[in-house]
Amino acid sequence: MNRRIIFIFILSISLLPLSAQTPIQTEPRDTIFRSVAVWANLVGFGKLAFSDYGEYEAGVRVSIKDVFYPTVEVGVGKADHDDDVTGIHYDCSAPYFKIGCDYNMLKNKHDDCKVFAGIRYAFTSFKANISRPGLIDPAWGGTCDYKIDGTKCTQHWAEVVGGLDAKVWGPLHLGWTVRYLQRLAFSVDEIGNVWYVPGFGKSDTTGWNATFNITLQL
Repeated sequence: MNRRIIFIFILSISLLPLSAQTPIQTEPRDTIFRSVAVWANLVGFGKLAFSDYGEYEAGVRVSIKDVFYPTVEVGVGKADHDDDVTGIHYDCSAPYFKIGCDYNMLKNKHDDCKVFAGIRYAFTSFKANISRPGLIDPAWGGTCDYKIDGTKCTQHWAEVVGGLDAKVWGPLHLGWTVRYLQRLAFSVDEIGNVWYVPGFGKSDTTGWNATFNITLQL
């Protein structure tokens, strides 16, 4: 019996250094600010290339525990349009700004793929140019040019956003969003409406928009 006790004691002492070297597995600390990402919208470039209006648009977002994503978006909207029916020419170029937050809807919040929903508040202040050459004068006859330069306009609107973001390689992510737009307020100096609103699209009280984003997550 004594020999067995001595053997167990010696074996325990010999294994003690091995157990001391075994690393303790711990869960990674769940920090509040997980990442910062910057992105550019490729759809706006496409619209500028193939139509008479579009946007240069980019944004930055911060990840809070991979759950909430406060977001700031900025862009420059441009239009250069000729109406085939009325012959009226319309052009403008101006910045716009959006601020909001997205919510990650996936159960696994730390997954490389994100499915999210969110809201935005958006604002732009711009000047529009409207012209119509060769307009017939109804009183005196002949023709005259109709032109309004730099009429001042402002618009506030809200957006409801849904989308997806997925990791492709390293810091590179690709994603898209679909957005429902609702005008909140609109004002204009001399005319009742304009053809295009930077960041909103063709002027209306509501609208739809989409983005395809290339993102670098830092």
